[in-house]
Amino acid sequence: MLTCLSAAPPAAAASAVPPPPLTDAEARTDAYLASVRTTAPDPRALRRFFLKLPKGGDLHNHLFGAVRTEYLIALAAEDGLCIDTATLTAVVPPCGPGTRPAVDARSDRDFREAILRAWSMYDFPPDQSGHDHFFATFDKFGLVPALHPGKVLAEVADSVAAQHQFYLETMVNPASDRAEQLADEVGWDPDLAALHARLLDGGRLDEVVADARRATDDSDAGFRAAARCGTDRPRPGCRLTVRFVYQAFRGESRERVFTELALGMRLAERDPRFLAVNLVQPEDGPVALADYTLQMRMVRYLHTVYPKAHVTLHAGELRPGLVPPEDLRFHIREAVDVAGAERIGHGVDLRHEDDWQRTARTMAARRIAVEVPFTSNAQILGVRGAAHPFNTYRSYGVPVVLATDDPGVSRTDISHEYQYAAETYGLTYPELKDLARASLEYAFLPGRSLWQGNPTRDGYRPAAACAGQLPGSGRAPGAECRRLIDASPKAAVQWREEAASVSFERAFGRTPAPN
Repeated sequence: MLTCLSAAPPAAAASAVPPPPLTDAEARTDAYLASVRTTAPDPRALRRFFLKLPKGGDLHNHLFGAVRTEYLIALAAEDGLCIDTATLTAVVPPCGPGTRPAVDARSDRDFREAILRAWSMYDFPPDQSGHDHFFATFDKFGLVPALHPGKVLAEVADSVAAQHQFYLETMVNPASDRAEQLADEVGWDPDLAALHARLLDGGRLDEVVADARRATDDSDAGFRAAARCGTDRPRPGCRLTVRFVYQAFRGESRERVFTELALGMRLAERDPRFLAVNLVQPEDGPVALADYTLQMRMVRYLHTVYPKAHVTLHAGELRPGLVPPEDLRFHIREAVDVAGAERIGHGVDLRHEDDWQRTARTMAARRIAVEVPFTSNAQILGVRGAAHPFNTYRSYGVPVVLATDDPGVSRTDISHEYQYAAETYGLTYPELKDLARASLEYAFLPGRSLWQGNPTRDGYRPAAACAGQLPGSGRAPGAECRRLIDASPKAAVQWREEAASVSFERAFGRTPAPN
């Protein structure tokens, strides 16, 4: 039986302490936001506010789905690729019957717009389900970014930096073809330890790891060249801290899913550019549904072998009617309890799961964050507003971070996600500021945090080493605080966020509201 959706949230934990009081700058900035949002509504001023708002990092981002579709069309034209006129899929040349050169999109507006519609949610009717169209886009444009991962990363990094973010965890899958080949050679074995041993036999998995690292080296070189890093004209993306999450494809055969997960976790322990693994593709796909529990067991086993690898999982990206009722009852719970996920992506069907309140309390107690991409949830699932569990997670003390998912396909940006949250759920500036801080606090970037304790429960209080020395305090960081920032990649980006917030509050806290 599905649990009741109207259960009351838990009482605040007795151990919680009052959050730090607002500073004058925060209060003035909040007053400005209120003025342009409700007192004297000004859409342009509101958009500018959210664009300039420092927004920490993006923790749920698929690299190939994040790049602008217009840029992909330009790359396809430069490469001399062809477009299948029946499916609008990019294919390799020569352009024979049934295809057109992608370069035609430069001069033929109708052709260009047809590609935009096929490769993204451009002009998609808002009153229709976008689920099938959304997921179909990747096979149509996938050849293009695969040829230029470095250029694509440079473009995406610039867009993230332009949104006033300082960190990106993006999902990639280098050498996945080699992993699939190895999996097919090894075959399936329900004894996961034995299967893992067969992957390691003769150093075969390590060969795939080496291939993945070489592919990432090539991508890095392409990124640095395209972004002009190290020159006197670097692009903004050069200043962005970027790390990777390896994505395994949950719709593949069991042996392929296991092998890709093993590859991703082995990379995370051997290459500092990689931090974690995730499972991607539609959660409602037939294989994904049939093998869901088994895949959670795969993650649990491999995490015992690779304990330093982090785990974030798409779970609960479902709604009633999309799958049979029984498949709504356990996905988030098993991602938490069986797989040991440290973050949950989407988590939309929470309130349809059995004993979901216990799952929410568990997530709060373990500080398991939920990654929320509002536009993606609306486009794919049709879930928005009060139907979204955003406020439910917050009421239970679950850490929440805002994310974009596939902003190129969705045609959105992180500023829109923050604005949507503020307007839909009535968030204040201090609440938005803490959402941005959460996106760095719950990042997998290594090192000590700038904050102490449980910030989601107790508020963001600086670690003892930096107490009273944050940007805007009027005090330069002392030796102990500086050591923390220099030694910790996480604390370093958190410090950048705090410094940017001070500048933002000076600008908007002193800006008179428009008449």
